[in-house]
Amino acid sequence: MTARRSSTKLIGPRRAMAWMIGAGLGALILSGCSNLPRGGPKSSEIFRFGAEGGAVENAPVQMLDVNGNVTRRLQEVMEPQSFAELLGNAAPYGSVVGRGDVLDVGVWEAPPAVLFGSYGAASPGPEGVAAVSAGANTGLPQQIVNQDGTISVPFAGAIQAAGRTPEAIARDIQSRLTGKAHDPQVVVRIVRNAASDVTVVGDVATSTRMPLTTKGERVLDALASAGGVRQPVGKMTVQITRGNTVAAMPLSAVIGDPRENVRLKASDVVTALFQPYSFTVLGAAGRNEEIPFESTGLTLSQALGRIGGINDQRANVRGVFVFRFEDPAVFTANGKAPPPTSDNGKVPVIYRVDMRNPGTLFAAQSFPIRDRDLIYVSNAPLADFQKFLQAVSQIVYPIISVQRILNP
Repeated sequence: MTARRSSTKLIGPRRAMAWMIGAGLGALILSGCSNLPRGGPKSSEIFRFGAEGGAVENAPVQMLDVNGNVTRRLQEVMEPQSFAELLGNAAPYGSVVGRGDVLDVGVWEAPPAVLFGSYGAASPGPEGVAAVSAGANTGLPQQIVNQDGTISVPFAGAIQAAGRTPEAIARDIQSRLTGKAHDPQVVVRIVRNAASDVTVVGDVATSTRMPLTTKGERVLDALASAGGVRQPVGKMTVQITRGNTVAAMPLSAVIGDPRENVRLKASDVVTALFQPYSFTVLGAAGRNEEIPFESTGLTLSQALGRIGGINDQRANVRGVFVFRFEDPAVFTANGKAPPPTSDNGKVPVIYRVDMRNPGTLFAAQSFPIRDRDLIYVSNAPLADFQKFLQAVSQIVYPIISVQRILNP
């Protein structure tokens, strides 16, 4: 009897301790259900954030579904620039002289020369006919066009050269020498072109100034004169600055479309820009990382393919989102006023992608992905429940083990 009583007294405290441990762990389970590990917000939380007018950088967030209408609007507003449309195909350079150019002026006189000296003499020819040798070129020094746009020619004085073609300058010199020289003939040519240059800078082998000729140099000619670009063609953007107009296009688009390889004008600045575009993917996707893409652009369907799609075991097929700071022009269709913009002048937008809708898959083939976009794939409700069960099992199994030890 004494042994049984002592055993009963021992079992009682053990059971009490087990129940205390179980109650404590149960409280931890209940308090931690809402704090299970997650890779981001739930779909319901994102919808509630948009519906309640959650603000980002002092601007309310706009929520839009990815569909055909939205995709067409984005394509209309963000249509890529075109050199052919914005700059036009300039006429070939017409050898117009500018300030700082170096000119060579050649003057001929018919014999007998009376102004610049004797360059020919009569000599008996066949059958007693006199033959006259042609006049020779007068060795005038090369002329540099002054800041006032003039050059100085002996016996002709100051000649306006800037803004004129070599042919017009030659006719002016010839008219002034008429009556002073014997049947003068004048030829003017540009030795060094200092005014009609194109500047090539940026991520090229060598920054340079390319003189324009009557050939009519184009964009790719300018890049070739600088030794080409130093980065892969697919990651390069070409920018042309002409006066107050600035236009930019992917280099691969200029190479692929001859119409975009436009002729250049004097004082144009061609800049080769290395722009490694990228987007970031988070959540229940095939992989979470920053994904680079080409300057020619990327669609949503291509982006999903590059990340390996969404995770079948975790993803909510109705909870794929694209976070972006959007251009206000997207919202001004039909005369509508744009929504408030954030501190950076853009509108914070969340685009929802419903992968269960077949129509969305068609729209995704044209929906453009932009630089610095964030694609987020939320967890399915069942995946969160499975996480809860796993957390419970990790806590319950130790309790059962303790009870087995205390109650052998």
